Amino acid sequence: MARTTTKKPGRAAARGRRIAVTGATGNIGLTLVSALADDPAVDEVVGIARRRPFLEIDGVRWVSADVAGDDLVPLFDGVDAVVHLAWLLQPSSDPALLWRVNVEGSQRVFRAAAAAGAGALVHASSVGAYAPGRRRGPVDESWPTTGVASSTYSRHKAYVERVLDGFSAASPEVRVVRLRPGLALQRAAATEIRRMFFGPLLPSLALDRRLLAFFPRLRGLRFQAVHSADLAEAFRLAVLGEAEGAFNIAAEPVLGT
Repeated sequence: MARTTTKKPGRAAARGRRIAVTGATGNIGLTLVSALADDPAVDEVVGIARRRPFLEIDGVRWVSADVAGDDLVPLFDGVDAVVHLAWLLQPSSDPALLWRVNVEGSQRVFRAAAAAGAGALVHASSVGAYAPGRRRGPVDESWPTTGVASSTYSRHKAYVERVLDGFSAASPEVRVVRLRPGLALQRAAATEIRRMFFGPLLPSLALDRRLLAFFPRLRGLRFQAVHSADLAEAFRLAVLGEAEGAFNIAAEPVLGT
């Protein structure tokens, strides 16, 4: 069952929008819910996560819930918009679990948002949803989102793009925004990101500059990144604005070897 915590006292009564955010304690989530709570256009943020954080933010009501199993409609009741950030990256050894949380969980979030009457849905897609791009030069939002067959993450992101296509057609009353960011980085999440790509066998000591020469150079690797704070700001603007459709979010310059 979902467990909720009460909103902190002292907040002005019903003066603005109510926004629900799934994955509210993740790399982007905490920054976003804090920014939304500070926005004068927002009355309350419903922060949804599997585990409630030991953190109180004025204007944020924390809810402990599993997007893949709990009833989400009551959690979205009365909200003006839903931001869907929840996404499971590990364990990569359990693809069935990743599918249940990422794909089926996203479907449940979308359906619940429409059933609860939310007027807007902002989904965290990814540049990983794109088919392999040109060898040189950027691609825009019209590039096919068919994913990369060898990547579970990419396949799932691409599949959810198709789910959103169907959702948009079936629920035209809901404004749908898809943000497709590059790799989101921030210092506070450095350990988590390092483990994600290199596993627990690369300790912090291995990042000593004297040891980097012993690590293989990945020739031809090119990617774009974005700071988590900038990405959170993009989500804030998307949920409070009027834009709809797909938007790539990345910073210059292109990084690579």
